[in-house]
Order: sequence, then structure tokens, then C-alpha cells
Amino acid sequence: MYVLKNLLFLFVLMLFNCKNADEKLAENYIWDSMHVTSTAYNSLEYQTDSDPHITAFGDSLKPGLKYIAVSRDLRRLGLKRNTPVRIEGLEGIYLVKDKMHSKWEKRIDVYMGVDVKAAKKWGRKRVCIEFGVPKD
Repeated sequence: MYVLKNLLFLFVLMLFNCKNADEKLAENYIWDSMHVTSTAYNSLEYQTDSDPHITAFGDSLKPGLKYIAVSRDLRRLGLKRNTPVRIEGLEGIYLVKDKMHSKWEKRIDVYMGVDVKAAKKWGRKRVCIEFGVPKD
């Protein structure tokens, strides 16, 4: 019985810590918002290039990670590499890990691993994003 109680306690503790990871991260930032066009992409050669698991910043992509690519004008507005971003319609905090072609403006591309159906279901839509600006 003692072992079962300890396992249950550890499980609840882990669950509590996991749920608050985004909240702990969020405390370190002042949050700003804007509306952007959002699309989705996958780490597949035909959608990116011959090395679809490496971002333009050199980070590795793995299905399940919450990453986004941003248009270059958004980078100039403060959405630089590793900036935390909340996206309307999606749960959790995403990190800026990739940049888009210079032809795009006011646009994000949500990484959806290799799930092409999920990316197509997301489609293209106008969303509000909140992005973290580090506190001084």
C-alpha cells in the first residue's frame, strides 16, 4: 500500500509540473499580440528541401515538437529564434525555430511533424498570436 501511495503521489506531482511548464515559461515574458495569416507545414522533402528535419536556424525538427516558422518581417518585430508564441486555436506555447521565404509577410507556419492530414485540416487562416518579449 505504501508503494502505491508513493507512486500515486509521484504521478500527481509529475502531472502538476508538466501542466505548469508553459505557465512557468510565460512568467518570464511580457506578452504582445497581433493578427497574422497562419498555415502549417511538415518535415517532408517535397514541402521543404532535401534536409526537411533541419530548420533555417539549424535546429532539428522532430514530430510532436511545438515549433513555428515566421515571416522575416515578424522577425524584425521581435519574433526571433526561440521566442515563445501562443496561437489562437492551438494549445500550449510554440517556439520560433524556423524562418520563411522573404516573399511572405505577417505570416506564421505551424510545424505539424509528418501529419499531412493535420496540416491540411489547419489550412490557411487568420489568427491572433501572442508572443513573449523578455522582461528586463
